[in-house]
Amino acid sequence: MAVMEYVWATRSCDVKTVHRAVGAPRQITSNTVQSTLERLYRKGMLAREKVSHAYVYSAVRSREQVTATVVSDVVERLVQGKTDAMLAAFVDVAARAGDSTLARLEKLISKRRSQDSKRKK
Repeated sequence: MAVMEYVWATRSCDVKTVHRAVGAPRQITSNTVQSTLERLYRKGMLAREKVSHAYVYSAVRSREQVTATVVSDVVERLVQGKTDAMLAAFVDVAARAGDSTLARLEKLISKRRSQDSKRKK
C-alpha cells in the first residue's frame, strides 16, 4: 500500500524514486521495490512505459477501487460464507463513526438495491 500511495501521489515514477521515498527509509532493497512494482503491474493496478532504460509506472486503479478490492478480499477470507458477524461488525464501525456515517451506509444500501432491481428487469 505504501508503494501505491506513492504512485498515486506522484502520478508516475520509476523504481529508483520509489525506492528512495518508500524503500530506503524502511530498509527495503531496490530489488524488493522493483518486484513489488512488477507484481502490481501484473495484477493490473499499475501501467508502465519504457522510458530510456527504465520503466515508469502509473496507477491504473484509483485508491477507492484498490481499497474496495482489498477489503472485499479480506472479508471473503475471514467470513467464508458466514456474513452475520461481518455485517454486525461493519454496522458497529459505522455507528462509532457517527450518525452521518450510518446515514451514508443506509443510502449506499438503498442505491445498491435500486441498481440490483433495475438489472433484474
